[in-house]
Amino acid sequence: MSLFERYLSVWVGLAILAGLALGTVMPNAFGFLASLEYGSINFVVAVLIWFMVYPMMVAVDFRSLRRVHERPKGLVITVVINWLVKPFTMAVLGVVFFHYIFAPFIEPENAGQYIAGMILLGAAPCTAMVFVWSQMTKGDPNYTLVQVSLNDVIMVFAFAPIVALLLGVTDLRVPWETLLLSVVLYVVIPLAAGVVTRVVLARDAGGPAQAGEAVARFTAKVKPLSITGLLATVVLLFGFQGEVILSQPLLIALIAIPLLIQSYGIFAITYWAAKVWRVPHKVAAPCALIGTSNFFELAVAVAIGLFGLKSGAALVTVVGVLVEVPVMLSLVWFANRTTHWFPADESAIRSSWANTT
Repeated sequence: MSLFERYLSVWVGLAILAGLALGTVMPNAFGFLASLEYGSINFVVAVLIWFMVYPMMVAVDFRSLRRVHERPKGLVITVVINWLVKPFTMAVLGVVFFHYIFAPFIEPENAGQYIAGMILLGAAPCTAMVFVWSQMTKGDPNYTLVQVSLNDVIMVFAFAPIVALLLGVTDLRVPWETLLLSVVLYVVIPLAAGVVTRVVLARDAGGPAQAGEAVARFTAKVKPLSITGLLATVVLLFGFQGEVILSQPLLIALIAIPLLIQSYGIFAITYWAAKVWRVPHKVAAPCALIGTSNFFELAVAVAIGLFGLKSGAALVTVVGVLVEVPVMLSLVWFANRTTHWFPADESAIRSSWANTT
């Protein structure tokens, strides 16, 4: 690990400060960049995320995808956590904190808005940044792709009913342009680029069997670009919301508390389940990180559509964006230091079991 990667959390902290400072002194420039969007997806941020996701997509080997069904544990955990646990724990935390614990500090009429924002975040599992966190924990790129793709398919059918159930909103309009465009931008395009790159590397290396080393060398070369994209994304996100953060620091802190509890709690539950079920670390770490992160573009779009741009629900989804990167980096750090908790590979487990029997 390079010196730059070792102190990545320091550079992210500096990027946060830079974003707040630049957003304050250059509001017009950041306002223009923020306007470059469609369906609540900012195209500048999308390009930066593309740079982050691309190296992992190059590592996807389609020949291995057909064997993913032989390791169903990670998929089962992902589905259960994301759709049967996470939305409901987020709703419970929202009610506990904003109706009771924080009642003396917020307007009663705003409590429901904040709870709604948390529910929208909890019902939208991440599509894009998961690939970045998976890469940082040396996750299995093939398995991560399948996990994210499965979540995307379920989200098409389950997001609206779950949100409607928890919010009591029966006429919920799902912004399909946001949902579908995000899948195209964050999964389809970088995956296609990764496939083309892998084919070229395999051809130059002499065939698919020799492609492994060529892919490893290539991804090592482009990794600095991925980290640069992450830092630039942090600068932009905090620059976009600098005025909100600096003008309402106490409210931002109050909103962040239940979001932090939810993030670390869901990670702990998922990681523990994977450990107990003896899921290999290269599947367990991305599995837990998928459950922890959120699909902010979708949550923000729905919050604005239902409650308005200046609503408390929209503010909560924005705070979720700001909290995620530092939280996920801390969880990546933890996951990388607990690899010994997990078996190296399920095939090794099966082999060991066969030898003892």
